[in-house]
Parts: sequence; C-alpha cells; structure tokens
Amino acid sequence: MDIRKVLEYALQREYEGKAFFENNAERLSNAAARSAFIKIAEEEQRHIEFIQTQLDALDAENPLAQAAPEMDEVDILTGRAASEMIEQSVNESMVADLPVLRMAYLIERDFSEFYHQVAAKAEGEAKATLEMLARWEAGHERLFKRMHDEAFEKYADMPWGG
Repeated sequence: MDIRKVLEYALQREYEGKAFFENNAERLSNAAARSAFIKIAEEEQRHIEFIQTQLDALDAENPLAQAAPEMDEVDILTGRAASEMIEQSVNESMVADLPVLRMAYLIERDFSEFYHQVAAKAEGEAKATLEMLARWEAGHERLFKRMHDEAFEKYADMPWGG
C-alpha cells in the first residue's frame, strides 16, 4: 500500500467534505443542525491540516507523526440540546433538512469506512494515523445518524400534513 496515495486521496475527500458542510450550513432551516454543520466543517479543516502535515513529513522523508493530538469526539447535541433541536425541527418543518442530514451521515460513514479499510492494510505509524482518522469520522457519523433519525422519527409520528 502506498501511504502517500492514500493520504492524497483522503486529503481530497476531506476538502470535499468541508465544502459540503460549509455550503449546506447556509441552506439548513434548523439552527442546531446549521451549528453542527459549521462545527463539522471546522473539524474537517483540522483533518485537512493533519493530513497535510503527514504528507509534508513524507516529503521530508520523515516518519509520520508519532503521537498526533486526539481530536475530541464531536458531541454537539446532548441531552436537553438534542431534545430542543428535535422540537425546533418539528416547529420549523425540517422535512427539507432531512435529506441534507442523511447525506451528511453517508459522507461521514464513507470516510469512516475508507479509513478503517486502509488502516487494516497498513502497518506501524501509518496504521495508527489511519485508525485515528477513522475514529474521528466515526464520531461525526454517529452525530449525523442520531440527528437524522431523531428528526425523522418526530416527523413520522406527526399527524399527516405536519
């Protein structure tokens, strides 16, 4: 496995993910979902910077970072905030936001699966780096899955016609 090609591919996907979240944050009607998209775009920028650092190390023929800082798992909506987001979603008729939340979940799931797959084939520091990226993306995946599913469940339980 060529770790350079893997990281270059990952870097391009991270740029695309960041653009998706930035562009769609403006379109979302729900304030909490919009905030989550903005925060994830910021996270994706940190992923971009981290991956670029790894590529720079390879260019300098240095080993990959031994101990990259762990990023906090994104837990934007918990407890009361999550409940309020769902109530606001119902009030604002989040139907138009549901496909965007679903797409966000699928993007993050694809990122997570990609990093898990290539980590399984890697060794040493490359494996550790890819596993860390997989953990970061899995956190994003869980966030958007929860947001989508909770909003959809509330919407589905409403009387027909909203």
